[in-house]
Amino acid sequence: MPLDGGGAADALEEAPVFDERLFFPTQAAKSAPTAAKSAPANAEADYHGHRERLRNRYRDGGDAALADYEILELLLFRLIPRRDTKPIAKALLTRFGTLGGVFGAPVSLLKEVKGVGDAVALELKLVASVAQRMLKSELTGKPVLSSWKSLIDYCHTAMAHEAREQFRLLFLDKRNALIADEVQGLGTVDHTPVYPREVVKRALELSATAVILVHNHPTTPSMITLDHAEYR
Repeated sequence: MPLDGGGAADALEEAPVFDERLFFPTQAAKSAPTAAKSAPANAEADYHGHRERLRNRYRDGGDAALADYEILELLLFRLIPRRDTKPIAKALLTRFGTLGGVFGAPVSLLKEVKGVGDAVALELKLVASVAQRMLKSELTGKPVLSSWKSLIDYCHTAMAHEAREQFRLLFLDKRNALIADEVQGLGTVDHTPVYPREVVKRALELSATAVILVHNHPTTPSMITLDHAEYR
């Protein structure tokens, strides 16, 4: 039976045309939601895995196995449970220079770092307070002058990173044991007033027989000045 050339041509024109340019974008669009759903899960699994690895390194090697920013990361883990804390830890060190600078910074400045709110800033200050209390406990009730290194360490922790110069008084009894530790005055970045009459008055109130006068240098955080005076 002879073929009708015209009919065949009409049939080809009516047949649907397959355009691969339309096929592949459609497939990509169909698979996109799946990829979008899996990305957050993968990211969450990744930082949880990072946290576990960091904890294991600290458990096995102590603080010597970690860089300063990683020590901060460990602390921030429980404060910021669902975020990558590495950028925040590095930003804190960049802003304040050292771990001591971070813990010694005032809350208002800590909150200027992206990712640090009231709760995180207060927890960082709590760590600083715990460190000060630990060092102070090594001095209380003991002859301070026989533990000069402990005294220097305590004063450095308590004052070195203060933004303003402060004048601190350590009152001692007749055995040179610490009776009280008080900030007598706050000044500016390079000056603080001292009133000898007030120092003597407070010493008499406490029945102190010696006093150590301490002041910091905000422009040179590593520098602490101590003077010792005795009287009967």
